[in-house]
Amino acid sequence: MQFVFETFLEQLSESVDETDFRDAMARAAAAFDLVKFAYLCLPPRAPGKPRLISNYPQRWTAHYLSNHYHAIDPVIARAQGCQCPFLWGLHYSRTGLSDFEQKLFDEAAAFGIRCGLTIPILDKRGNVAAMSFAADGLSPALLRVSERYQEAFRFMATCFHICVRRKLSADRLVNGVQLTPREYECLEWAAQGKSARDIASIVGIRRRTASFHLENARKKLGLRTRMQAVAQFSAARTGLG
Repeated sequence: MQFVFETFLEQLSESVDETDFRDAMARAAAAFDLVKFAYLCLPPRAPGKPRLISNYPQRWTAHYLSNHYHAIDPVIARAQGCQCPFLWGLHYSRTGLSDFEQKLFDEAAAFGIRCGLTIPILDKRGNVAAMSFAADGLSPALLRVSERYQEAFRFMATCFHICVRRKLSADRLVNGVQLTPREYECLEWAAQGKSARDIASIVGIRRRTASFHLENARKKLGLRTRMQAVAQFSAARTGLG
């Protein structure tokens, strides 16, 4: 167990694109005999597109996205309304489905996606995502993870989400200026009233390093003081900038 987690976290830290992240999760899931997974992060604002990282059949994921199925998927709808992992498919959550929802399940079943375990994710920015592990039937592996390793998989899903957000997010623009993940993170904490010392402790870096990232962000934004950078960051986040 520990070896799987350590390897997973190391792969996440080294990942630079969606392929890397997909391989990291696929390898970790395979250690628990889970074959298919899908990570879906909903767009924070309309008409944004969802981010999907998955090893589901490519024909199905392309069909799912092109038809905007995330907007009617009952699994995603449930993930938006709760924080606890849940099983779905087969005799789970199949009552009261609309015709469109039933059609979605039937089409997914054609690709071997009949049931699964989904872990809802809600981060501190209010972003909603879901990590699902699917199978053609309610396999012993799926039940074992649901009953014995649920908390461990919640931790893995959260780590995956945070790393994807930091490394792949296009939402690090402040007034048209692209910040690095660390610059954005430090400014985000500074906007919450945290000092460089506080940020260093929270993020796990040195105080001098936190100050370095804050200064880099200030320079990129073309501002004279750190307070101005924080103010501009906050205005941009609230849509007032």
